[in-house]
Amino acid sequence: MDDVKIVGTLDVTQLVFYAFVLFFIALIFYLRREDRREGYPLEDEGTGRIESPGGPLSTASPKTFLLPHGQGTSSPERWRRDPVDIPAKRAFGSEGAPYVPTGDPFADRLGPAAWVERMHTPDLTADGKPRIIPLSSTDHVAVSPRDAHPVGMTVVGADGKQAGKVTDAWVDMSEHHIRYLEVATTGGQVLAPMAMAKIHGRRGIIVIDAIRADQFAGVPKVGTANQITLNEEERIVAYFGGGYLYADPRRQEPLL
Repeated sequence: MDDVKIVGTLDVTQLVFYAFVLFFIALIFYLRREDRREGYPLEDEGTGRIESPGGPLSTASPKTFLLPHGQGTSSPERWRRDPVDIPAKRAFGSEGAPYVPTGDPFADRLGPAAWVERMHTPDLTADGKPRIIPLSSTDHVAVSPRDAHPVGMTVVGADGKQAGKVTDAWVDMSEHHIRYLEVATTGGQVLAPMAMAKIHGRRGIIVIDAIRADQFAGVPKVGTANQITLNEEERIVAYFGGGYLYADPRRQEPLL
């Protein structure tokens, strides 16, 4: 039996087909707009020139996130970085060549020492309290008696020299593990990522081979006692991460 005609020669089968085509075209435009919300505009690798963001059919409106615990809203547009003039040069004459530092790589946000601008507020737990706090300021978390307690141990840098002593441990109140070690150095109190530390309990030392002992004095400091912001975390971890390449010039050379 023939399909029922709706208007002229238009039947139900044709109507469903046209609806599917229109839906598929709309879906493509929607996905192209959504995947360009964040991370754009792109930059030309060789010249740094900003690429065209495209028209309204390929660029969606900025996304706004509602932050918990009365922190307001945040939009990726707010954190879009301004151009940064980093003192560096190409290792050789090619657009794909890596950059090598010409200044202080720890301070110039280059390579593994790069960091992004994050919020200047602390990370929070589900109940709205600071997530990372010193162990000495809470009685809800303690180091297991079976493990070596880091407080009081000597911290040794990549050069085998003493960088300072651990005066406290900063714990994650959501996951209950140590995130940072507070180290007393010649330049003051600094925080070192626990993930980059190797504890030798019997010897009473903690080896952090990311940076040399004298470089601990340059670790970014926290601005408020017993509190660390997301931005401060970003910069501290970037400093130690950059040390794996920039702490010693020999680390930038080929292994073979």
